[in-house]
Amino acid sequence: MAKLNLRTIHVWLSGSVLALTVGGAAVAGPMEDAVLAEVNFARAYPQEYARRLLMEPITPWERALEAGGQPYDREAFIEAVEMLQRQEPLPPLKADEVLAGAALEHVSLQGPAGLIGHSSPNGERFYDRLRRHGAADAIAAENIAYGPRIASDVVRELIIDSGVPSRGHRRNIFHASFEVVGISCGAHRDYSTMCVMDFSGASSLARTRQAEE
Repeated sequence: MAKLNLRTIHVWLSGSVLALTVGGAAVAGPMEDAVLAEVNFARAYPQEYARRLLMEPITPWERALEAGGQPYDREAFIEAVEMLQRQEPLPPLKADEVLAGAALEHVSLQGPAGLIGHSSPNGERFYDRLRRHGAADAIAAENIAYGPRIASDVVRELIIDSGVPSRGHRRNIFHASFEVVGISCGAHRDYSTMCVMDFSGASSLARTRQAEE
């Protein structure tokens, strides 16, 4: 039986439904589209997102986690609400197929094996994975959530960012330098589901144009 808890991992560099692969490019499915929509709503309307949190201080998913032994982190919740109330609106992130392909590869390697973390099974770092897939040479970051099954829970938990003192997932979602993101979600052996978000400060098309010049 899958463990009922949340594992969230982020990395930052200055630098259910699986996405499908068609002709070498990752094609987002319903879950990926829903996660992107939720992220962009939070970026565009942070005060409204704060009101949503206050209207539902604890979700059924969080109650299930609490019943499974993971304490509810009220301090992180309050901190997230206060940050959202101060946050300036940001432009929406655009979907990037190259980044989505890198995220999909990570899901397809980690999920069946029950692995966690940003490095590939062969030790390849996340940023090198993005570059190998053709991502732009730009600021980049990666969020991974293990466990939540619906998009609203994925994004909510990353924004509250319980158990992460740096609040790195939250910083990645609201980083003003990021312009694009690639998302892939799928099954995970131990945590039921996982979602990978790869952020970049430039579209992967920028690297393609530079190579052509």
